[in-house]
Amino acid sequence: MDRFQELSAFVAVVEAGGFSAAARRIGESQSVISKAVGALEKRLGVQLFKRSTRSVVLTDHGWQYYERTKPLLEEMEQADGELMSSTLDISGLVRIAASSTFGRLHVLPVVPELLSLYPKLKLDLNLSDSVQDLLAENIDLAIRVSPIRSPDAVARRVTTTSLVCVGSRRYFEQHGMPATPEDLVNHNCIIFNGIENWTFAGPDGKFSVRVSGNLSSNTVESLLYAVQAGIGIGMFYRASLVGDLRSPDIVTILDEFVAETRDVSLIWPNRKFISARVRKVTDFFATALARRI
Repeated sequence: MDRFQELSAFVAVVEAGGFSAAARRIGESQSVISKAVGALEKRLGVQLFKRSTRSVVLTDHGWQYYERTKPLLEEMEQADGELMSSTLDISGLVRIAASSTFGRLHVLPVVPELLSLYPKLKLDLNLSDSVQDLLAENIDLAIRVSPIRSPDAVARRVTTTSLVCVGSRRYFEQHGMPATPEDLVNHNCIIFNGIENWTFAGPDGKFSVRVSGNLSSNTVESLLYAVQAGIGIGMFYRASLVGDLRSPDIVTILDEFVAETRDVSLIWPNRKFISARVRKVTDFFATALARRI
């Protein structure tokens, strides 16, 4: 039995959750699947699954091997498909992660175009303001507007977005408008994810002001609602305020002191092989997001 058959059987068992389900999935007998996985374990000299009469569970070695070999198998299958078709026919599932607000404003609006280009493509969108572990969550592509701290990820910078400090006209009519960043200590500032030090730039370079307020949240949507309701002042990525900045009720302040920008980046796990469909989706978003932001 060749390595490709062993890998195919191994991945099928992982994704189907058992040997009999894997056999049905790829149209082989259960004994063939079992022999293929057994041959693979013997060749590698490690146990890939913990087997019992009720379940089949990956070992730590099994998880490591799956994460490395799954992209290889996808690449081989994609290469076969490309050669068998006269035109490149992208198909299959791509899992995408983005923050909830950014995803609503910039990812979802271009999804119809992407699916129109590749009708056989399937997308699984994970929109959350928490930063997902790409490998643990099995994410193929993440779209982030934040510093990239993961050593296990590869980043492709698409564009940049600036920070902007805003409040509602109602709030400023009641509490006055700060003339300098230092004035923020006397205002109610809405805190995102516990970040109480806001960075500004002056003639002498960058400096920070420690702000405080009666509301904090881990989602941009709730902070934006609070600003619109006149609760306080917030600091946002400009890309998160599409449309809102055109509202007469929202006022930007301290523009001459807000100089920081953030990269908008496409992130994927640091794997040697990336499937053709993930590359195509990555290229699409690189173009589409640069055009929108």
